[in-house]
Amino acid sequence: MGRVRDENKFSHIGIRHRAGAHRAKTVYPLLTTWPHPWASGEDSPREQVHVERLDHLGVLASVIKDLGFMDMINARLGPDPPEERTPGEAVAGMIRNGLGCAHRPLSLTPQFFASQPLDLLFHDGMRAEWFHRFTLGRTLDEAYAYGGDLFFHELALCVCAREGIDLRFNHLDTTSFSLSGAYIPESDEQAMTITHGYSRDHRPDLKQAVVELMVSQDGGIPLVSQSWDGHTSDIEIFQARAHAWVAALPKTPSPRDLIADSKLYHEDNATHLRPLGFITRIPNTSGPVSAAMTQALALACWHRLDDHTRDQRLALCHSGMAQRWLVVSSQAAYERAAATLNHARPREDEAIHQQLFHLQAQRFATPEAAPETLTALAKGWTYHQRDSYHLRDHKRDARQGRPTPSMPVKAIGWHIQAHVRPHEAAIGHQKQRHACFVIGTHIGASELGDTEVIAAYQRQSRVEGGGRFLKDPLLFVSSLFVKKPCRIQGLLMVMTLALLVYSVAQRRLRQPLAHRHETVPNHINHPTTSPTLRWVFQLLEGIHRVRVTVQGQVYALIEGLNDLPINVLRLFGEEVCCLYHIPPG
Repeated sequence: MGRVRDENKFSHIGIRHRAGAHRAKTVYPLLTTWPHPWASGEDSPREQVHVERLDHLGVLASVIKDLGFMDMINARLGPDPPEERTPGEAVAGMIRNGLGCAHRPLSLTPQFFASQPLDLLFHDGMRAEWFHRFTLGRTLDEAYAYGGDLFFHELALCVCAREGIDLRFNHLDTTSFSLSGAYIPESDEQAMTITHGYSRDHRPDLKQAVVELMVSQDGGIPLVSQSWDGHTSDIEIFQARAHAWVAALPKTPSPRDLIADSKLYHEDNATHLRPLGFITRIPNTSGPVSAAMTQALALACWHRLDDHTRDQRLALCHSGMAQRWLVVSSQAAYERAAATLNHARPREDEAIHQQLFHLQAQRFATPEAAPETLTALAKGWTYHQRDSYHLRDHKRDARQGRPTPSMPVKAIGWHIQAHVRPHEAAIGHQKQRHACFVIGTHIGASELGDTEVIAAYQRQSRVEGGGRFLKDPLLFVSSLFVKKPCRIQGLLMVMTLALLVYSVAQRRLRQPLAHRHETVPNHINHPTTSPTLRWVFQLLEGIHRVRVTVQGQVYALIEGLNDLPINVLRLFGEEVCCLYHIPPG
């Protein structure tokens, strides 16, 4: 049963939005006249009206159905005869729960679906209680038994083929999920180990699981999702992915390039990188990187990409392969470097004052020893330099007592008082140096220009955004509270499937806007051609399906729509318009 509304919310031609709402709503009924059954002495509307939450869930249902997710999943996992629902419906239910923004873990999935129009989201006869935790757990076991990583990759390739995703550039990264509680050890050697490791969540006290994620540059569509032990390093994961990439090269009909951060460029991985087309950031710990930056700053022969970015090309042979290195400097990086130095300078200034305080308390045997000690200290300063110093002698008499003019001097000690000043030239050089980074590639310049290489690397944020999406507490809240590592692997796969649905829906939203040169208002009411799907979810809040039973006949209408949500829904196509009972645009 859905929520119930009072009879004063209804009129003869439809249903008004609740009083005090922040926006005017329009009702799209499915009937032209609305009888008044209660006028003839029948039951009150409280017993006949059912309100079900629709919001953005109709968009998700349409995308999942159009992609054929449930059929593809059923073809691989197969229906379980005792179950009322298929594995495809169970996975689709978990995806909708995760993207429903309802703050409910998977154990409360039946409660999540209790107030929703399941006949619209699934099919007639679907019931919320069928999505209990036991049936969802068995589905996760089936996905793990099939091979969760292989299962996801097959579905992703089918979606990319259907959507026409450009697979030329592929972005690789990892993320970690901190887990609390005890976990049942797995006898299966293929199951991941939940253990302590380097925590990106800054929670080294918690055990974790590591997830490798690869997405396409076109739309940020996830292509690979693989679970690793909690202590696995990025270097090890990237080496394994590069090895698998080399093995898959003969089967790819078109070039596919791998883009990742500096952990991809490692001496142990050089063998796998040689046959690949890769774009990566060269780590600053590499000796030639420092030389390349110094040379670029000295020559100052920059090629300007735009008003805020410039680069210099350097051709060299490194790690046994001919490469093209691009030293890139940007205004944004310069501002970040300046902010970092502004915080570092006061710390160094305080440390120098401590050094000089202890230095002036020392006695030196010769006047030359004191400046030499000061010079040795100054070598460790980055942002300051010696300004001036003053030597003062301290005579030590040969006898005790009151000194006299004729008393012989036993020894002379020397004190030094020094002053420092900011080293402006060094500060400027450090800002310029920290504003630079080096991008390396094995792809020929005739195949991919310098500007295209830099643009491809800068879109590494696509995969980083996917990692943030998976860890967003608004999505899949408390979802990892399952006991078996194999089910955690299956659940991580489902979470990445949700990212796949989200990315496809967002790509479908933005493409019509770009083709038509149209905009929609963002969260601060500024026009944008690239709204996020999460913002669209908020725009579609407050949409309900209302069903009224009149003399045994059920009438349905969609309540809570105004002009902006209608225009946004029309961008998703006719099927979504039909589901929300609005005419196509």
